[in-house]
Amino acid sequence: MKIVIPGGTGQVGIVLKRALCAAGHDVVVLSRRPRRQDEVHWDGVTPGPWAEEIDGSDVVVNLAGRSVNCRYTPANLREMMDSRVHSTRAVGEAIAAAARPPRVWLQMSTATVYAHRYDAPNDETTGVIGGTEPDAPGYWAYSVDIAKAWEREQETANTPHTRKVALRAAMVMSPDRGGVFDVLLRLARLGLGGPVAGGAQYVSWIHDQDFVRAVEFLIARDDITGPVNLAAPAPLPHREFMRALRRAWGVPVGLPATRWMAETGAFVLRSDTELLLKSRRVVPGRLLDAGFTFGRPDWPAAADDLVRRLRSTGTR
Repeated sequence: MKIVIPGGTGQVGIVLKRALCAAGHDVVVLSRRPRRQDEVHWDGVTPGPWAEEIDGSDVVVNLAGRSVNCRYTPANLREMMDSRVHSTRAVGEAIAAAARPPRVWLQMSTATVYAHRYDAPNDETTGVIGGTEPDAPGYWAYSVDIAKAWEREQETANTPHTRKVALRAAMVMSPDRGGVFDVLLRLARLGLGGPVAGGAQYVSWIHDQDFVRAVEFLIARDDITGPVNLAAPAPLPHREFMRALRRAWGVPVGLPATRWMAETGAFVLRSDTELLLKSRRVVPGRLLDAGFTFGRPDWPAAADDLVRRLRSTGTR
């Protein structure tokens, strides 16, 4: 198949492209700064020659959008919103104008769309959409607004011959440098991998190989449309999540951090505490109902695998 990946130069795109190429597919990445022969320039906003790659392709997987690993300033939040909405609109316009449109459009979304909660898991049917939680900082609601606008742009695109799926993805854990697993493992190795603000908040995640397998599964299943949670079926509290990560690497202890310490650390790292403090208790209801089987459903075994793969490269 020919698969086009707008925004495919980030960590998740690298994981997906590597696997799809290994499976024998023809993969083309759309990038604002193309550096390789199989990367094509686009600006993520306006129509251009890049649309010719979509016309006649089999699958589009749109991953474009500004990284959330930044300070949530008004300017950065606006850039997050615009980069997601504008790129999704551009992809929809290219598919609508194609003489031979792709048969499926997988659109990246986020598990952050769900409410900050501890009491029950969020699946696609009974999950609570966030934005009005009384115990969450007000600016967290803007992240939910971004997710809703992102999905709405795909949903309203006029692409009647192309099946559409919104990927409500949790954090994708891979051993690649620069990804979320790399950041969390660095904290653990420095002895800072203890619970943050008590550690009761839930962490939702998905192993990189299960992410790829889920994408392949959704490409093949012509009966699935709309939002799908891409998350392992066993989210767990942050304190347990970090304990398993420390155990996988062999770090005996991790210093706990209060909320204000997390704020200070996030400021130094030019990130935001929402990524640590929001309780994302998300489960993959539709994937499980459709018969998808996770290879790494539980975090301790997944962390062991990621550490083993990382050490096998000889880079740590």
